[in-house]
Amino acid sequence: MSSLVPQLTADGSYTFFSEEFQEHFHSQVGAKREAEEKFLLPCRIAELAQRPQLRLLDVCYGLGHNTATALTEIWRVNPHCQVTLFALEKDQAIALDSIQQNILAAYPEMVVSLLRELSSENLQVETRRLKAQLLTGDARQTIQRVIQSNFQADAIFLDPFSPPKCPQLWTVEFLDLVAQCLAPDGYLATYSCAAAVRVALQAAGLQLGKTPGVGRKSPGTLARFIPDELTPLSQQEQEHLLTNAAIAYRDPTLQDDAATILQRRREEQQSSQRESTSHWKKRWSALNSTAPESD
Repeated sequence: MSSLVPQLTADGSYTFFSEEFQEHFHSQVGAKREAEEKFLLPCRIAELAQRPQLRLLDVCYGLGHNTATALTEIWRVNPHCQVTLFALEKDQAIALDSIQQNILAAYPEMVVSLLRELSSENLQVETRRLKAQLLTGDARQTIQRVIQSNFQADAIFLDPFSPPKCPQLWTVEFLDLVAQCLAPDGYLATYSCAAAVRVALQAAGLQLGKTPGVGRKSPGTLARFIPDELTPLSQQEQEHLLTNAAIAYRDPTLQDDAATILQRRREEQQSSQRESTSHWKKRWSALNSTAPESD
């Protein structure tokens, strides 16, 4: 029997709690709402769905909410849109549990049926409207298969657990691989506004914009190779990228564990001459009492 117990969120959708990472998969404002407001709207999925073909990369597929919400919206807008999807997830059991415990019951049965097949033994689906693969294991390795297939996503959903809990998927090296999977005019959305994450995205050649916060004061991040349709970072947010908090997570071999990556960053921060995050916050407190996260 599964140890994952469905937990109701504020919008009526369900999430799980991860014992490994000691975090919920979604915020308590709602798993479905998060998928819509942190990923679909920033990536302009409804607009992209007007194309005959659409390519998606879901980094940390988890329970499947982001993919389910995207497919539902795409086919609502354009029932004939052909979707190609790569989904990365460490543990196939998470996706299976989600299906078996009816976590996705609020979505159209056709979408649920396709994701049921995706999470089953073959980890792939191929129909007239959907060609999808669920790549299981360490995303630092499985993303290499996406790159080797020359896949260029119109939209990337970057949704790992938080940087302090899962730094492996927020490093300069990993985010560079993610960026290699993004089309020249594509969108990459993430809930994080951590300075270390934003700096890593910049290092991968991406330009940054912010997205509205969902269930918290901190905004999310939208990244593209081109500046079009990006809401610029504020002066305060730009200065955040010059502080000690912006020292990136690094994983040169793409094989280090979380403790090693965190310790490497701490050591670099301790020897840094950059402005401290606390000093940056104090400077801006008179102008704005809600500063972005500083992990």
